[in-house]
Amino acid sequence: MNAASMSPLTLFAVFLAAGAATFLIRLSFIAVEGRVRLPAWFRTALQFVPAAMLSALIAPDLLMHDSQLFLSLQNSRLIAGIVAVIVAALTRSVGWTIVVGMAALIGMEMLN
Repeated sequence: MNAASMSPLTLFAVFLAAGAATFLIRLSFIAVEGRVRLPAWFRTALQFVPAAMLSALIAPDLLMHDSQLFLSLQNSRLIAGIVAVIVAALTRSVGWTIVVGMAALIGMEMLN
């Protein structure tokens, strides 16, 4: 069954259930704050979750093309990503990273 064959009410119920599950998972961390003492190694590991999640979302888009690993100078997304990483390291500015990364991507796409 795909989303197109579901009734609007069923699809709405799925969205509500997914939203409630997400809310309860996030609430669980807030609710236990101060009541449960997490080990220091776990608290340290939690600091890396946002970077790991972002990397997991972005890396396939930069490295893959048509379900194949695409490590080449013709891979404009990979080159723009490398440019963005360099800008981020040099400037520590999210704004400049986005602007320069997108400019690099658009420029390379126009050249291809």
